[in-house]
Amino acid sequence: MIGIILLLYFLYEIQSVLVYIAIAAVISLVGRPVVIFLRQRLKIPNQLSVVLVLILVLSIFAGIILVFVPIVIEQSQYLSRIDMDAFRSDLNELNNQVNNYLGVEEINLIEGLKQSEFIRNFDISAVPTLLNNVFSILGATLIAIFSILFISFFLLKDSKLMLNSILVFANRGDEQKFQRVFNKIKILLSRYFVGLTLQITVLFVLYAILLSVFEINNPIAIAFICAFLNLVPYLGPLFAGVLMALFVISSNLGADFQLIILPKLGYIMLGYAICQLIDNMISQPMIFGASVKSHPLEIFLIILIAGIIFGITGMVVAVPFYTALKVIAKESLSEYKIVKRLTRDL
Repeated sequence: MIGIILLLYFLYEIQSVLVYIAIAAVISLVGRPVVIFLRQRLKIPNQLSVVLVLILVLSIFAGIILVFVPIVIEQSQYLSRIDMDAFRSDLNELNNQVNNYLGVEEINLIEGLKQSEFIRNFDISAVPTLLNNVFSILGATLIAIFSILFISFFLLKDSKLMLNSILVFANRGDEQKFQRVFNKIKILLSRYFVGLTLQITVLFVLYAILLSVFEINNPIAIAFICAFLNLVPYLGPLFAGVLMALFVISSNLGADFQLIILPKLGYIMLGYAICQLIDNMISQPMIFGASVKSHPLEIFLIILIAGIIFGITGMVVAVPFYTALKVIAKESLSEYKIVKRLTRDL
């Protein structure tokens, strides 16, 4: 018991390292098909193929930064030039138009903001601490990026590295069973994460087109944020829809609510609903059905249970964790009828 407690405490203390390994493992699962393609089809040496894949990952990360940094700079410059009286007038005008359109009692947005807990408890002396925290987060982020890339390089370079690490825990004579389970899990999860990446990419393109057509400010950044939120099953699309609606309203602040804001918001929300239908009826069935070989109802129940027990994190990791458990159960508990039923397609 003391040994178990010490082990759990040790794992808790190094949880950041475990997160690095997990992210690197996902990168290796997604990048492995690309490495195999470069090595077998284009005859590029294995080590160079791994370097090219990591450069591609870094390029995507750098591209995301290049998209967001100019937007942050632009917004900071905009905030420095903003006329607070005009901004307050726009908010009050929007508030009055919404109240008149909905036929509800007057609600003062400015007073509501003043009464919010954040405004009442804001302390200007906390700004230096906030800046220190920002720089600490920046330093931790750089360390995390370097660590993840370093681990990913060796996982991509040697596909048996993780397998050999796991075989250390196998009893003598069970190595073949461990190897079968590991290879099956690796194949299924690789398909799942590749499909998930494709799903997010398709949503990003659809959102970007939708926002660009209606001339919403910063469509690429908004589309990326909303697409990324879809990584959280079921709740993610709801949050993304609310966020997109807020961006639409903020982009047209000062315009007539009934003639401009409301119709544009309606059209964009309709387009957003169509994008979600495409995702739910085409993208997700292809990912969950073909990659992890599980019934959609089965996946829904697993995500729901994981969300109730472990929250948002549980919903994100539910599908890959459940897939791994199914593979392990098929190898170890195949004599039970329920296991045979759940794992018949594996």
